[in-house]
Amino acid sequence: MPVPGTHGATASSADTSLRVGARVRRLREDRGLSLSALARAAGIGKASLSELEAGRRNATLSTLYALAAPLGVPLAALLDEAVGAEVSGGGVTARLLDVRHHPDSTVETYVMHFAAGEVRHSPSHGAGVREHLVVVRGALQLGPDTQPCEAVAGEHVAFDADVPHHYAALGDEPAEGILVIVTPAGIPSRDRSDPP
Repeated sequence: MPVPGTHGATASSADTSLRVGARVRRLREDRGLSLSALARAAGIGKASLSELEAGRRNATLSTLYALAAPLGVPLAALLDEAVGAEVSGGGVTARLLDVRHHPDSTVETYVMHFAAGEVRHSPSHGAGVREHLVVVRGALQLGPDTQPCEAVAGEHVAFDADVPHHYAALGDEPAEGILVIVTPAGIPSRDRSDPP
């Protein structure tokens, strides 16, 4: 993981911001959405979206998840499928390890770092999206908001991610895991009138 404050981390962060911004803009334009329409559908400010598209604002995990749903794409698509791209926010960092396209699905693999005591809330993804997480350090509470479970290092949890769900680092130690997201091919985007 890059060391904060080093030249490499700054360059990587700037490169990721530009790549993410360009990708969001291309996807938005391909779908015929205005800045206002996408910002409204994602529940973010129009000025924030404009700065993100220009590469002047770092996207957080929350922002990217909010944008992925109305654009109808997996998270990796917003990272331009750049292996090693990292995005963080709210004490959680995700680094893309791999993305594979199969005839019936897209499979994204991330390494996730959770600061001690942090909770990562995620909106529902499209129908049929499934998440798998292997805890490699610490302990996590994870899964659907209505029925989460707990897992410690060495344990695996899988759940349907088409409902609001969360990850919470338990105890006083950070947690890490390998997250695999399986998105069915041709998944319809969430209705644009739905709240994020």
